[in-house]
Amino acid sequence: MSGPSNVKKREPGRRSDLLGPSNMKARELFLSIGLDDRTATNALANAKVTSNLTDVIHEAGVDGGCDKNIGNLIYMVATKFPTNALNHRAGLVKCITGGQIKSTLQLEAAFSFFSSTGPRIYDIEEFEKHCDVGVEVSVEEIRKVVKAVMEGSKSQILAERYRINVGILLGKVRKELPWADGKTMKEEFDTQMKAVLGEKTEQDDKKTVQKKKEKASQVADGSIIPAGAQTPAANYDVVNPFSIFPDPRENNQVHVQIFFSNGTIWRPKNTPEKLQRHLQFTGGHVYARFPPEPNGYLHIGHAKALFVSFGLAKERGGKCYLRYDDTNPEAEKQEYIDHIQEIVDWMGWKPFKVTYCSNYFQELYDFAVQLIKKGYAYVDHQTPEEIKSFRESKTESPWRNRPIAESLRLFDDMKNGLIEEGKATLRMKQDMKNENPNMYDLIAYRIKNTPHPHTKDKWHMYPSYDYSHCIVDSLENITHSLCTLEFEIRRPVYYWVLEALDLYHPYVWEYSRLCITNTVLSKRKLNRLVTDKWVDGWDDPRLMTLAGLRRRGLLAAGPPPLVLAPAFSRSTAGGGGARPGAAAVASLATDLMLFCQVGFAPKVIATICTFSGALPYNNPIDYPRVISSLGGLPFTSSSKHFDPYTAQHSTSFDSIKV
Repeated sequence: MSGPSNVKKREPGRRSDLLGPSNMKARELFLSIGLDDRTATNALANAKVTSNLTDVIHEAGVDGGCDKNIGNLIYMVATKFPTNALNHRAGLVKCITGGQIKSTLQLEAAFSFFSSTGPRIYDIEEFEKHCDVGVEVSVEEIRKVVKAVMEGSKSQILAERYRINVGILLGKVRKELPWADGKTMKEEFDTQMKAVLGEKTEQDDKKTVQKKKEKASQVADGSIIPAGAQTPAANYDVVNPFSIFPDPRENNQVHVQIFFSNGTIWRPKNTPEKLQRHLQFTGGHVYARFPPEPNGYLHIGHAKALFVSFGLAKERGGKCYLRYDDTNPEAEKQEYIDHIQEIVDWMGWKPFKVTYCSNYFQELYDFAVQLIKKGYAYVDHQTPEEIKSFRESKTESPWRNRPIAESLRLFDDMKNGLIEEGKATLRMKQDMKNENPNMYDLIAYRIKNTPHPHTKDKWHMYPSYDYSHCIVDSLENITHSLCTLEFEIRRPVYYWVLEALDLYHPYVWEYSRLCITNTVLSKRKLNRLVTDKWVDGWDDPRLMTLAGLRRRGLLAAGPPPLVLAPAFSRSTAGGGGARPGAAAVASLATDLMLFCQVGFAPKVIATICTFSGALPYNNPIDYPRVISSLGGLPFTSSSKHFDPYTAQHSTSFDSIKV
């Protein structure tokens, strides 16, 4: 029985829990360096941050307090400094208190420098050059650049006045003067804006009225047309949907923050050296990939994936691989491999190169050995049921901390087929107490004594998707790794592997899946329909496979026009169970034109079978209205339970010869 409703349970992390004697002392220390009350309280809520910040304050020698700007930089060091270069942290802190590092931009540059340097001894002159230590940007320099930027946007400023997006203009100034003082830059910008526009008027202070969103309309056939959508015959006024993707030369930002349960934070990004090596291979062009698993036929959802990856490469003058993700030999067939190539050609897309994940099995194995040697992987003997149970309770495997040499020996035995299937896996040593369940020591290799369609019986174990696809993306110098939204939660795993192996990091983007209602798109369910002979093969016209749609008569003799800005939507669900971008089978002919060339193949009628028997009418005049009960003919029925082989079908004949 529950207790009285007016009794409140004590919640972890509440302010009262953080104000014990020891925490009070730490809080006073944090406030003394200029942190605000909220930041200090949040720091106390995380034991690792509390410990790091206390240590950094002692390293800086500012136990008695310091300037607020210095305090904020010290806080950044405590929470963001690269974990692979902790031996250099004290030196960086001295640069802050000594006045060599004055801004957050310089400090971020220092983090980037130490992240690539690691624990090695570094050249001080190189460090100072990387962080622009000693560079002073004068007020006059700021004034000149602000004036030039405003001159370049003068017509827009005069038109929009104080409602203009100031952030974009300041961004242009920052691009020219990356080390300028932000406050001085903003003050100079405000001064020059006032000189051009004068004082603000009442009109400037009025809020812009936003137009209401148009509601979806219904057409005669009952299908729903989304607001703003055009019919295929309409003229399109299109915004290029690929404009949201960055240039490959700009891939030097932090991709994701990976938070660990011990308070450590990884901020994966490409070092200048990694990016330079990558650009030497790509020439600065886009390199994308379409990576289907050859375990079935492609369906209409894959048409969107083809459009996104091949379309981006085409629009940017780049290249796109067709890469088979063939890491599960139990589900893969040569039939599926051949079909995928045929359908991609039929859709009008031309791959730059056809590759297989299996092409890189040796490299993947070598990288796995590296992970073991670095302490980032181990051989485990838990059963699938035990792994699931331990993950649910966030409990580490009893083999997690086995000696590295032992894991190396066992991994070699797995490779040589000396361990029975199901008796061992290679798991990545990530973080079993992480908030993201995808960081619970995912499997990198599992034993499968199954011949592979491509490598035959060379390997006795195969890499997992989570381990292999990010590495192969990096090896193929992919610039933009595009996938659907269900993989968003796995993004930290993607970059964890690349960061652990010190490999180039592609730019990752997730988009919403194509949703078609009243049909089946799951490969697993489609496979069952085909295997159990509920349908006439993968190209049955009733299926939404691309082969089935082709057999239905759909034409797709070329790449689609750029009319799919919604293709890159990240929305996954709407009100009332409807999903944005969802297409109903009832209006499929219109919806498919978004992905395929407009048009259907001409229809013809031919005799494919004959029959003999008495017609049910004696009078030839009645023959045109003959009712046929021949099995297999098209039919209609309002009943939920019907038999296609006995259902009646009305047909008429132009003429009958008796």
